[in-house]
Amino acid sequence: MKIFIAGGTGFVGSHLQRELLRRGHSLRLLIHRRSADIAPDVEQIEGDVTRQESLERAAEGCQAVINLVGIIREYPGRGITFEKLHVQATGNMLAMTRQCGIRRFLQMSALGTRPAAVSDYHRTKFRAEELVRHSGLEWTILRPSLIFGPRDAFVNMLAAQLRLAPVMPVIGDGHYRLQPIHADDVARCFALALELPQTIGHCFELCGNERLTYLELLDSVAEATGTRPPVKPRLPVGLMKLMIPTLQRIPQFPITMDQLQMLLEGNTCDGAWKLTFGFEPRQFRQGIREYLQHSS
Repeated sequence: MKIFIAGGTGFVGSHLQRELLRRGHSLRLLIHRRSADIAPDVEQIEGDVTRQESLERAAEGCQAVINLVGIIREYPGRGITFEKLHVQATGNMLAMTRQCGIRRFLQMSALGTRPAAVSDYHRTKFRAEELVRHSGLEWTILRPSLIFGPRDAFVNMLAAQLRLAPVMPVIGDGHYRLQPIHADDVARCFALALELPQTIGHCFELCGNERLTYLELLDSVAEATGTRPPVKPRLPVGLMKLMIPTLQRIPQFPITMDQLQMLLEGNTCDGAWKLTFGFEPRQFRQGIREYLQHSS
């Protein structure tokens, strides 16, 4: 099968490329600029998901389209917003898919996505999902939890901080739970969705087997880097909610109000996705040990 991927050069996209190529598929990636870092047997086509005219006939000759495009933080001054990269981009991708006569469409969303979500991130993800559901295409939506892997942003950021000093401030009590899933497992689910007709017209929440409190997650990262468990001074939630709206305007500040809200509400699921996809996800502690020890 020839598959068109938007967002295919990112963190999850690199894992998905490997998985699909391993299964014998051919790929066409939507990119901003051609790159020598992409495998020579992967086709590249220049375009921009936020500009419909740049996508005209871009997926022609493909049998499926996968949209991985998304951001975790807005930079409005640079035109990088949830509205543009989640909602508008998805609408453009769907229009291109229909224009090219393609029926199969896979969308990456996020665990916690719902219409009445607290965060703009999740609300715009839901609006994008609704566009997919009403597209008239043969769609599948995947909602991963926190994704970990060698190039992830979150776990590697924590590891880098812990290597500098064994102190990790925690907002609130730190008992909110996360259920991380490996990027290889997310990629495998996307690939299997193309092979399993029963995934058409369904949304799947993807998570690992381990439900970790944030405190446990920090200790796991410390163990994987060979450092002692960090000191965890508590930061009052109320105080942080007063400070972050101002500080988040600084691009280097590590957390936004959206990210705080999502962290505090936790990110877990029931694991029912395994009944359809038929495999067990990789363990978090072992998975991070493989790449954090290598990078230390």
